[in-house]
Amino acid sequence: MGRLFMNIIHVSTEQQLEQCLNIRKKVFVQEQQVDIAIEVDEFDRSPDACHHVLLTVNGEAAATGRMRPYDGETMKLQRIAVLKDQRGTGAGREIVLALEAKARELGYHHTILDAQVQAAAFYDKLGYTVTSAETFLDAGIPHVRMKKNISL
Repeated sequence: MGRLFMNIIHVSTEQQLEQCLNIRKKVFVQEQQVDIAIEVDEFDRSPDACHHVLLTVNGEAAATGRMRPYDGETMKLQRIAVLKDQRGTGAGREIVLALEAKARELGYHHTILDAQVQAAAFYDKLGYTVTSAETFLDAGIPHVRMKKNISL
């Protein structure tokens, strides 16, 4: 694999949003068998409801994530997905950091996310802590709630 040129795009066009949704369909619907009716929701097409980011690697869509307000202090990160051939390249880390930076820019002090249990160690390395030891099912997949203080 040659040099990777990663670029974060704060989604502002329908075409960019479609690239995000295509990544999520590959990761969540095809790989993890999540029902498409659960994966794509009413928040996806509303710029007022959530903010999407798209990461490209050498010009190709590779990873995505979105966030939406949870409360006045906290932004919830959701739908973080990295295409299989881009995992381990730092793409997921870049998505999370871009979402955190945008949340901070918007005046939020915390981020939360519901991590798939097998991804909790990844988020732990990025400074997230589990808020409850109890796991719960989301789309039939075990998750844990995690939180991070993003205040400077």
